[in-house]
Order: sequence, then structure tokens, then C-alpha cells
Amino acid sequence: MAKMIHSMIRVLDEARSVGFYERAFGLSVADRVDFETFTLIYMSNAETGFELELTVNKGRTAPYDLGNAYGHLAVSVEEVAVERERLSKLGLKPGELVELNRDGKLFGLFFFISDPDGYKIEVLQRHGRFL
Repeated sequence: MAKMIHSMIRVLDEARSVGFYERAFGLSVADRVDFETFTLIYMSNAETGFELELTVNKGRTAPYDLGNAYGHLAVSVEEVAVERERLSKLGLKPGELVELNRDGKLFGLFFFISDPDGYKIEVLQRHGRFL
């Protein structure tokens, strides 16, 4: 059976992106693999074995076109309102808190934040299927 192990995104500036994911989500560099034309940076934390792979293509200066098919990454936290406030204090500009209900019951409590390259990250309260 297949096991999901990482998701990859392309970033322009390694230090800027690593710093964002460290500050925003407590991820740290698990591995860094340098090649002639690109570098792979694998980030994770103790909460999960799933990794975020940042790919830096050397010499690229233009931002990536994320297109209209990109979805989002998602993380879950114990207290989403507290996390939103923490990110706000860091100057990272999280979006508004959204409550999504279904059949009169809470389905999800979340907000979105964008990383330095414009990728959206959904931050969800640990609840229901989002544990």
C-alpha cells in the first residue's frame, strides 16, 4: 500500500521560505540535498512523518505562476484562534477565522495564510476528521 511521504513546492528564496515555515509551523530542516542546478530542502516536525519539500531552482529570479489549479497545504493545531493570534503577532498576516458547519454541526474551524511565494496554507482546529 502506498504511504504519502511529502509534498513539493517550488520557492525562490531558500532562507525566506525556510524562515517562514520555521516561524509559522515549527518545521525544521530534516535534510538538505544540493545539486548543480537545484536544491531540495525537506522540512518536518515531531507531529508527523509527512514532509514538505522545498525546491529551489538555482538562478531563477521570476516568481512562479501558481496557476488556477493549485489547491492548498493544510495543518491542524489545538487552538486555531490562539495560532491565528500568534501568527498575527509575527506579522505573517493570517486571514479571517472561518467556521464551516454541516447539518447544524461544526465541520471545520480554520483560516488561511500565504507563504512568501503565495502558496496557501489552511490552518485547521483539531476536530472531527482534522485531528
